[in-house]
Amino acid sequence: MNAEEVRDRAGSLPREPGVYQFRADDTTLYVGKAVDLRSRVRSYADPRSARIRRMVDRAEEIEIAVTDTETQALLLEANLIKRHQPRYNVRLKDDKSYPMVQLTSHEAPGIEITRDPDESATVFGPYTNKRQVETVVKALRETYGIRGCSEHKYAGRDRPCLDYEMGLCTAPCTREIDLESYAEDVTAVERFLEGETGILADPLRREMEGAAQKQNFERAANMRDRLETVEAFHGEGGEAVQTRSDERAVDVLGVAIEGEDATVARLRAETGKLVDRDRHTLEAPGTDVGESGTDEGGVPAVLAAFIVQYYAERDLPDALLLPERHGDSEVAAWLEAEGVSVRVPGAGREAKLVELALKNARRNVGGRDECGMLADALEIDSARRIEGFDVSHAQGKAAVGSNVTFVDGSAEKADYRRKKLTDQNDDYDNMRTLLEWRASRAVEGRDDRPDPDLLVIDGGEGQLEAARDALAAVGWDVPAIALAKAEEQVVTPDRVFSWPSDVPHLHLLQRVRDESHRFAVQYHQTIRDEVKTVLDDVPGIGPETRKRLLGRFGSVENVREASLEDLESVSGVGEKTAETLKSRL
Repeated sequence: MNAEEVRDRAGSLPREPGVYQFRADDTTLYVGKAVDLRSRVRSYADPRSARIRRMVDRAEEIEIAVTDTETQALLLEANLIKRHQPRYNVRLKDDKSYPMVQLTSHEAPGIEITRDPDESATVFGPYTNKRQVETVVKALRETYGIRGCSEHKYAGRDRPCLDYEMGLCTAPCTREIDLESYAEDVTAVERFLEGETGILADPLRREMEGAAQKQNFERAANMRDRLETVEAFHGEGGEAVQTRSDERAVDVLGVAIEGEDATVARLRAETGKLVDRDRHTLEAPGTDVGESGTDEGGVPAVLAAFIVQYYAERDLPDALLLPERHGDSEVAAWLEAEGVSVRVPGAGREAKLVELALKNARRNVGGRDECGMLADALEIDSARRIEGFDVSHAQGKAAVGSNVTFVDGSAEKADYRRKKLTDQNDDYDNMRTLLEWRASRAVEGRDDRPDPDLLVIDGGEGQLEAARDALAAVGWDVPAIALAKAEEQVVTPDRVFSWPSDVPHLHLLQRVRDESHRFAVQYHQTIRDEVKTVLDDVPGIGPETRKRLLGRFGSVENVREASLEDLESVSGVGEKTAETLKSRL
């Protein structure tokens, strides 16, 4: 569109709040918000930056949506940017919904982990570690018997389900527990989720100590691990924040920009304690002019875009601490209307927290060190999120596969996965099965992890070909390469790279490859040990006694070195069996 076409289109627009989209070839190039649609769109007839000029030149039409208020325009803009990912906007790339815990609105509330909570439910979260949430919810159910079934399964039952038999539910559906007593248990769960850690930690600790006294050491170890998860659930604290007495939640933001990549680090403080921290990447093409149309750019433009896109679907904190002003008057009006205090501290404890956020943002900013170099070398868009794969077995027995994840060059262990495979002595087919499993879960939406930028296969051309066959069969379009151990050659579908041994991006691939190998071997050894140990050859030692021995002593070697008295202390091991163990081992 030329300047005259922009002016003509603007002249027909209302002088009301709303959102406008510049579009071409059924694609949204840019989304903007406006207090006065006619005035704002007319300003694009004389763009103030080369980036905006290129966007206007490419545009073929302008679409608008009128809103009742400026705040509605602000939030609609954020949602449209998330939906269309227009290339000329500063856009939050890795935004995702985090798991939450809800207690349903029901005469006998159920507990659920969800990313889409019911409006009528009592909701807690969001949380960043789904595995931790699952452990805590299971502990809550085992301790307080809160049901986890759907409303449909609850209604019309005449006898308790399997959860009741397993001790996960007290079965209010059939009044095995009266509703008044059940409501008291629900209240206890609410108290824990609101931050009263001891209400769950204390019974777990008592159970752990009781199991240890009964010499049920495997159960005690499980309780210990669960207790550690529960005690860490609400955060372990950190540097206190000097906040005002009426501010419960404070978010601290730091920004670092490199080229067209930006990183925003967010620290969360609640009731004076640092309880969470995370980082988010944004694409910030030509942030020389802010999205509001002001002359503010760079960090202010990124801050304004992040604040709206991140908090449009989340609760706002009581206060935001920023490294500098975001410069967007409409964002400022929205935050003020929502009662959010925005401060740019110059000194004191709050300023130290902003500096900490800035340090977090600058760490591996934009992924332009190892990750950026790897992406450039492989000629792919990004290598920030990498998944590694390997298989392990012993002559075809106890076959397993590993799937590890690295984000910005560091292991993301919460996103590790593993799979038991069909026993066969065929590395290629094992790799094909492993990748088909991962790809199918991604395509069908059964894997809650973001899609990776790159897949790294431990092996050579044969393993890579098997992996790519699986990806093609399922229809998962993710770049895949292989790294062979012998000569450290990087195998791609088109060529083989022999990079110098000291280049950082090769070191990144080696870390991913080696970690996937370690994780696969570890799982294989676990499966192998579960299948058979030398203990199975000892008369009088069955599967359950073997488990108790390994749970008590940790390994066959420790069993071998144990005294007769210690062996006899294990349930199921009498004097004769202990003597046989010592003689056979």
